[in-house]
Amino acid sequence: MVAKYSTVSFLSDYGTQDEFVGVVKSVIYEIAPHTRVVDLTHEIEPFDVRSGSLSLARCVSYVASGVVLAVVDPGVGSARRAVAVEVADGKGVFVGPDNGLLAMAIALAGGAGRAVCLTNTEYHLASPGETFAGRDIFAPVAAHLCNGVDLSEFGELIDPALLLPGVVPLPREEKGALHGEITWVDRFGNCQLNIGPDEVASFGEVLRVEIGSLANATNASTPKEVRSLKVFRSYDQIGSGLGLVVDSYGMLSLCVDRGSASRELSIGQGDLVILSPLSEIEQPNTITTSVKIAPKR
Repeated sequence: MVAKYSTVSFLSDYGTQDEFVGVVKSVIYEIAPHTRVVDLTHEIEPFDVRSGSLSLARCVSYVASGVVLAVVDPGVGSARRAVAVEVADGKGVFVGPDNGLLAMAIALAGGAGRAVCLTNTEYHLASPGETFAGRDIFAPVAAHLCNGVDLSEFGELIDPALLLPGVVPLPREEKGALHGEITWVDRFGNCQLNIGPDEVASFGEVLRVEIGSLANATNASTPKEVRSLKVFRSYDQIGSGLGLVVDSYGMLSLCVDRGSASRELSIGQGDLVILSPLSEIEQPNTITTSVKIAPKR
């Protein structure tokens, strides 16, 4: 059998404290020794399928052709399906749980072609338990794919339209403002939004940015902070304070030059951010202003 793929790109929530990542990679090497494994990340928060899905979607355009092995699998051992999905006319195959983790990346890779449920145990490891599918199912399947085994050998073909969709956080327009959220905080503290620069191009050079929310005495929502921020193309253009930067994925991020926007604002993934044009009264004399609104004690 002729080797088909030479690269497995591997993402998980396994972390590196335990032996899980090393064991999965060793299984792959044992079956397909010609294969190199690229670690995309193993620091997805445990069980956080949405974060894993967003991370995989961010990097898929830069991932080498071959097999993408993604494991964030809180339902391991349950009735959730284990799947392999072909993309780009067979140039790549995604292997992982059918729990929404793979959906966005598959769409960005051109959509699903053939898909199979990994039911053929001939290509699995003998398992002392059912809680480590990364080792016992996904790793050997990825390796056998690299060795040239056809996708159809791994189990029954399934309709790719029936794969579970991902949960994509989309911004919504409300009264002339765009309501978004922080989808990712990187290790530098930059807070990526689910809003691109083109979506706010009509708002002007400086935007009104409402960050987070606090419940007040009437159960209404009040922003933690309101700022007037300009959109920059690099971090050092911000100078002091906070700015909106078009990041390396083409999305808007709340950033501090050589600092952490997440720490400065006490915000994180899932927090509300509302972008809108400045009113005539709010037009600033300077680029960045800060207004802190605290709840009444």
